Amino acid sequence: MHHDPFLQRAIDQVQRTLSGELRAPVVRGFFHEPTFTASYVVHDPVTKRAAIVDSVLDFDQASGRTSTPFADEMIAYVREHDLAVDWLLETHAHADHLSAAPYLQEKLGGKLVIGRAILTVQEVFGKVFNEGSDFARDGSQFDELLDDGDALTLGDIPLIALHVPGHTPADLAYLIGDAAFIGDTLFMPDYGTARADFPGGDAHQLFKSIRRLMALPDSTRVFLCHDYKAPGRDAFAWETTIGAERTANVHVHDGVSEDEFVAMRTARDATLDMPRLILPSVQINMRGGQLPEPEANGTRYLKLPLNVL
Repeated sequence: MHHDPFLQRAIDQVQRTLSGELRAPVVRGFFHEPTFTASYVVHDPVTKRAAIVDSVLDFDQASGRTSTPFADEMIAYVREHDLAVDWLLETHAHADHLSAAPYLQEKLGGKLVIGRAILTVQEVFGKVFNEGSDFARDGSQFDELLDDGDALTLGDIPLIALHVPGHTPADLAYLIGDAAFIGDTLFMPDYGTARADFPGGDAHQLFKSIRRLMALPDSTRVFLCHDYKAPGRDAFAWETTIGAERTANVHVHDGVSEDEFVAMRTARDATLDMPRLILPSVQINMRGGQLPEPEANGTRYLKLPLNVL
């Protein structure tokens, strides 16, 4: 038994699913190539209850225009399979794409869910964007704030949230049956791990979060938030297993120590540019995907703080 009771519960849930005692969810991935993001519709095949994980709103930065073709693909899939959406799950406040959760909620319903540490993110970036008192920093833009170990259900399939900070303070992994949606922690084994240099990020925490995930059974299905095609790989990929990550992840396979990982991650992060859409993305996503309120002329504006990040 692990001394981490929430992890032990997650392990038991996966084992019960693999043994056939619990139903496994059906997972359909959608890949948004402009932002290299994988979004998912997950459902219980019997009750048809569904969740949507890490959706994307199309955004053209040059024109400042949002649009919904990618989200509409997911809506079409939900309707085609006669699914009922209970949850809109965000693994964290993304820095590389805008969430389509409010649009999907309007069309399909469901409650918007994120980790409670979003309050930390709202506090930090509320200051970065000088949002003033109109911007609530209490997570009230979301319907449910989850803590480590909190449980929901997807139809008859159990869902457990594991807090996996490091990339940001608020990262959650959602374990639905035997399927783990791990956000920005790990990428495909041949690509490695997520960066840890955003405000509130921490490579030591990321290592501990990854090791926690790697304690899940090897056969646990792992669904990633991004893929960037490792050198020599021809196709995008966003599904793997805990076993593959544990044995073959190029940054953090078994045998890599915390100090080795932190040194590698810190050196690598120092070479990375900020994500192209970080400023618009964080402004929108810390609001639960809502656009800023219109100003007196009826137009909505995003801020571009200079020389801050």
